[in-house]
Order: sequence, then structure tokens, then C-alpha cells
Amino acid sequence: MKTMFAKRKVVQFILALNLLQAITSRAWFLSGKAQPQVPCLFIFGDSLVDNGNNNNILTLARANYRPYGIDFAEGSSGRFTNGLTTVDVLAQLLGFRSFIPPYAAAQRSDILKGLNFASGAAGIRDETGNNLGDHYPLEQQVNHFRDTATTMTRMFRGNTTRVAEYLGKCIYYMGLGSNDYLNNYFMPTMYSTSREYSPSTYSALLLQDYSRQLSLMYDLGARKVVIVGVGQIGCIPYELARNNNNRSNKKDTCNEEINKAISIFNTGLLRMVNRFNAQLPNAKFIYINTFDSSKDLASNATAYGFNVVDKGCCGVGRNNGQITCLPYQTPCEDRSRYLFWDAFHPTEVANVIYARKAYESSSTSDVYPMNIRRLAMA
Repeated sequence: MKTMFAKRKVVQFILALNLLQAITSRAWFLSGKAQPQVPCLFIFGDSLVDNGNNNNILTLARANYRPYGIDFAEGSSGRFTNGLTTVDVLAQLLGFRSFIPPYAAAQRSDILKGLNFASGAAGIRDETGNNLGDHYPLEQQVNHFRDTATTMTRMFRGNTTRVAEYLGKCIYYMGLGSNDYLNNYFMPTMYSTSREYSPSTYSALLLQDYSRQLSLMYDLGARKVVIVGVGQIGCIPYELARNNNNRSNKKDTCNEEINKAISIFNTGLLRMVNRFNAQLPNAKFIYINTFDSSKDLASNATAYGFNVVDKGCCGVGRNNGQITCLPYQTPCEDRSRYLFWDAFHPTEVANVIYARKAYESSSTSDVYPMNIRRLAMA
């Protein structure tokens, strides 16, 4: 009971903070009073953190239309949620004076505070997400970072030592892997990977590719790296709709085959973090346990303020998860009560909770070996 009460108090605080942010965030950003805890934040990932990189490419994985962004001050910017993403909240918590801009629309003057390279439908493997059209997979995102580092070197008048020192103080947020399962391994009509590899072998291949790209980033100057685990995607509305479409029972059940495969991958991510910390000089890698956090939010929904955890606030079909949110569709009225915004992505309220856990949790079951706040100070 004490734990339940404590969680309710935390959620009440978070909801109040979220409302305050919605009203005052832009004024707070523009005030210039907050000093960033790190000089820059670079973001790599998929639609969970994409903020507009897919807006002008030929793809179904885009969100620059209403009602996406219905609660965001800048409207439909390309964020795949109703308001702030996890990295938007992290940028605020780290003290940045504005949101980290998307690489596709950034100005040269933006580079020094960091860029967002994330792309909807992106994965660790190059072919992942091709069923949805164009996107920027991890390798291309790292190439964009390489180009950025080159531009930064010119800005520092060729002083590579200063560039290395600067980049070594920045935080690098890595959130990939979901699409390698959703839009690859568990899509056998489009991809052959599930027929060619066991879940363990496929996980090992993903980790091998991931490690190679992270090593390249280390060579380019990355030292403080946040590795975000894949969430419980067997329980998102899209999978609930698919898993229960032909069932007669009324109670939705998660796709545990997917969750088990994700757990294998996440275990490998944790080992990878330990290996990099042991082998790479001055490297500080941390792991964010999104899987257990997403499980916690669903299992203790009422304590966190959620009434609906099995369907999207906006969408079509069973669980609002068979077709994602359509242009100008009317979403649910009270977004704060929904864990999911659409078939795949959390609401702003959920993103705030995920971000605050990653930033300030003292539990090694949430963050390992430290949280993002401590990483910024390290």
C-alpha cells in the first residue's frame, strides 16, 4: 500500500509538471536562464524519438499531420505522439534552452548543441523498415554524425583536440532495435530473417552490427553513451490487435513470443554495455531498462494515472491498433489517461515518466550502472 501511495504521489507530480511544461516550456527555453549540464545531445533512433527527419522523404513512416502533435506547441512537427517525446523531456531535464533539432532541418549554428538523427522505421539492420518506404537506418545516422563531426572540426578551425574534448562531454542517446523485430523478424511475409535465424542467432547478429556502429562513434569522439533497451513491444496495441484478432476471449493477451525474443536482445545489450566500459578508455556507457519500465507502467497503470493501457488514443480497428492514427482523425479526449497514443507509440505523459526514470532513477533495475543525470556529471 505504501508503494502504491508513493507511486500515486509521483504520478500526481508528473502530471502537474507535464501541464506546466505544456504552458510554459517555450518561455522557459527562451528565457536562457538554464545552463545545459552537457554541451550537446546527439540522438539516434527510430519513430519513438524522430522529430521530423522523415517529413520530406517518400515513406509511410511519417507523422507531420494532425492529430499528431495536438498537444505540442509547434504542432505536427513529425513527432510520433501527441506532444513531447522522451528525448524532448530529457533535453529539458538536461537544461537545454531549446529542443534538439532534426538533422534534416538543422542549421550550421545548431550543431554545437547536438542534433537528432532518428528516423521512423529505422533499425540496426539496413533492410529493416523497407516495407514502409524510405528512412535512415543506423548506419546512415552514424554517417550523418560523421559529417557533423567533420563540420564541427571546420568550426573549430581544424583543432581536432578541441573537437575530441568537446564531443567527449556530450551525451549520445541510442534507441534502436524495436523495428528490427516489428518490421523485420516478426514480419515473415516481407522478410526471411525469422526463417534463417533463431531468436538467439538473430539477436547476436543485431548486437554485432550495433557494436560495430558504436565503435565507429567512439572513434569519432562519443564517450557518454545511453543505450536504451527495447520495450515490451509484444504488448503494444498493434500486437494486441494481431495476437487477439481470432480469439474468442475478451481479455487481451500479449505476444510473448516477441517479448521473449526482445528479452534475449536486451540481455545482450547489457553485456555489450559492460564490455564497452571495460575495454574502451574513458567510455561511459549506460543501459536504460525500458522493457521493465514499460511492464511496470502497464502492471501498475492506476498508480501511474492511466485508465487505458491496451488501446491507442488514436487509431483504427481492434485496440485502435490495426491501423495507426489517420490524418485529421479525432483522438481520445483525455490523453493523460492513455498509455499509448497510437498503435505503436506512447503518449506524452508516458514519455515524461520514461524520461524521468532514465534521468533520475536510483534503481539499477531501471538504469545501469548510473542514471543520465550522473552520466552528465561524470
